Amino acid sequence: MADTPKNHRGWIGRQQWGQLLFAHWPADCENLREKIPPEFELDTFDGDAWVGVVPFVMSGVRFRGLPPVPGVSNFLELNLRTYIRYRGRAGVYFFSLDANQSLAVWAARTFFHLPYFRSRMSIGSEDDSIRYKSQRIHAQVPEAAFDCTYRGEGRIETRTGDLAEWLTERYCFFAKARSGAIYRGDIHHQKWPLQSATADFRVNEIAASLGVQVADTAPLLHYSEQLDVKVWKLCRIEA
Repeated sequence: MADTPKNHRGWIGRQQWGQLLFAHWPADCENLREKIPPEFELDTFDGDAWVGVVPFVMSGVRFRGLPPVPGVSNFLELNLRTYIRYRGRAGVYFFSLDANQSLAVWAARTFFHLPYFRSRMSIGSEDDSIRYKSQRIHAQVPEAAFDCTYRGEGRIETRTGDLAEWLTERYCFFAKARSGAIYRGDIHHQKWPLQSATADFRVNEIAASLGVQVADTAPLLHYSEQLDVKVWKLCRIEA
């Protein structure tokens, strides 16, 4: 399902995603339809929409041919996402992206039109698991706390057409700017090296803080230790 941008040599930067948890819940389609711009089509799997909460470590962020930029090259990120299609292409739509670096938040909001929020965050080890905590402190947006321990278990292989691959193998995001313009951000990486996972959500206010409704059921969990990612320049899609 890898979807390489047509200009596969035109990437402008790279980064690493590590200690990443995919936690997915089925979600209410009508609720999500109200939360995403009308230009985007809600993507579903066997009729079900899904919402993901994804905590991870962002590291090694750099422009092509340049060293990492202090203040934006390493930080924690926690995103809330769903899955959409626009003009026939599958992608990710972000409701929120919490991060603990003010400069990274400013840059992403300014240049990528993404709803990044400033948060106090930490990651550490606890009983052979990762403990990941976040408290949103961004002005004029709903507060949201997150406290979860998780760990990877055994390696799994996904297959084309199965749910795990549908959820994780996404190679672009779409965003709508305040001006009304639609943008697409392309990435590329090797297929996710996924593991099964366990998690204990002590506090998880990320979806509820924005009125996103998910099913009251155990989430589908996957873990990945590390993935190298190439990033393309943000592209404005002409009407």
